[in-house]
Amino acid sequence: MSASTLAALFSPTSLAVILACTLYGTFIGAMPGLTATMAVALLVPFTYFMDPLIAISAIVATTTTAIFAGDVPGTLMRIPGTPASAAYVEDAYRLSRAGRSRSTLMVSLFAACIGGLVGVALLALIAPQLARVAVQFSSFETFWLACLGLSCAVLTSNGSVAKSFSSLFLGLFIATIGIDVAVGHPRFTFGNYELFDGISFIPAIIGLFALSEILRSAQIGHRDQPANAAQESFSKALHEAALVLRRFKRNIARSSVLGTLIGALPGAGADIAAWICYAISRRFSRHPERYGTGYIEGVTDGGSANNAAIGGAWTPALVFGIPGDSVTAIAIGILLLNGMSPGPQIFTESPELVHTLYGAFALSNLAMIPAGLLVIMASSQVIRIPRRVLMPCVLLFSLVGAYAITNSIIAIWTVLALGVLGYAMEANGFPLAPAILGIVLGTIVEENFMTSMMKAQGDLLAFFDRPWAAALGTLTLLLWALLLTRGIYESVQRRRHPSPSSETETYP
Repeated sequence: MSASTLAALFSPTSLAVILACTLYGTFIGAMPGLTATMAVALLVPFTYFMDPLIAISAIVATTTTAIFAGDVPGTLMRIPGTPASAAYVEDAYRLSRAGRSRSTLMVSLFAACIGGLVGVALLALIAPQLARVAVQFSSFETFWLACLGLSCAVLTSNGSVAKSFSSLFLGLFIATIGIDVAVGHPRFTFGNYELFDGISFIPAIIGLFALSEILRSAQIGHRDQPANAAQESFSKALHEAALVLRRFKRNIARSSVLGTLIGALPGAGADIAAWICYAISRRFSRHPERYGTGYIEGVTDGGSANNAAIGGAWTPALVFGIPGDSVTAIAIGILLLNGMSPGPQIFTESPELVHTLYGAFALSNLAMIPAGLLVIMASSQVIRIPRRVLMPCVLLFSLVGAYAITNSIIAIWTVLALGVLGYAMEANGFPLAPAILGIVLGTIVEENFMTSMMKAQGDLLAFFDRPWAAALGTLTLLLWALLLTRGIYESVQRRRHPSPSSETETYP
């Protein structure tokens, strides 16, 4: 990194923008219904008046902190701020209900910081090599990768295999609402033009998690005790978080590297990275049965993979101009508006941009620590509020956030309908996480499947012709076989030892 780049990066203007966007991203991410993508989209008009290097720094700082801050509503209220947070929201929420919200959020914060720094280090060291792999991904590989992410949601679910798959297929069905990607014909819209764009996943998340939680609280009523108001002190929470990070340092290192590699694949992003790393963590854990019941190990893996994937997503964006996720797609647009064309030549023609990106990532992850600690100390007071007061406020903000996403009244009806559906699902032991991932990845699966079928002219063997497609397809099919075997075993066990209430989920 040249002296001029360092001087520009550490200039008062650049530092002020990074700090302001760190606080802005933290605030947006911590609000239920507002995502990192929305935060960056709202920032775009301001970037027109910025130097392109400062504009990129602003996007990086906003994204980095918004992804972490999405864990805050998930931990405190079981409302994931981002789809990636849904992977470990059950563990985080149960830990919060046990009086450990501060230490849990601190673990998430420091794991995210470490993952982000690892991601930018790998981005700086092996970006061209990662890009060579990423550019080989066609619709075949993307289809199998999305299927692998969906399978991991079923694998890590605490419900039975049958109910987990049922939840997943329900989410995939909801994702089919809208215009058919192959023939352009509306499906399940009932003549409502507002449904032509499909169901937005933010109102879906708010409905399935937030409204269903509100309905459950209303049902419990006076029997519901406040979530352990006796929270840890700051020093105790910090000490506990340090012990957890030291204990699971290998998990964080593994998920940081793997999250970066997955994030570098076009269309993957933090969502798939979090789910796959969470599934791998559970597979190699000494206590896999504790996942989903309030176990901190899954939080360390998912939290580090989230932010590591952000750095990885810039690899195809920088080297080939292929957006790794929705945020980098917006960033590419800003670069083009400023006369910069991402591609292999950017490393030689605009090295200052690449070096500024690396430096902004590192500074943003470091600035996220004090900002995150402030948010944790302030937000952890939320659980002291009686739930009969808190839940109506959450409902109000959730409905406003859902409406703001689509600017359509259909978002309100989506929240209400899926809220009732989520409440009914949980009352009967159906997990919600597979449904959410089905809604998020359903369109990706369908688009890439239809594109691949058109390329192959209906030949299913073409899905295994390419080396990476064959590897991912084989892995996915093996995972399906494992889940099928587990499902048969569970069915046999239920017939031998019937226990109708064993799958119904309850909370402390």
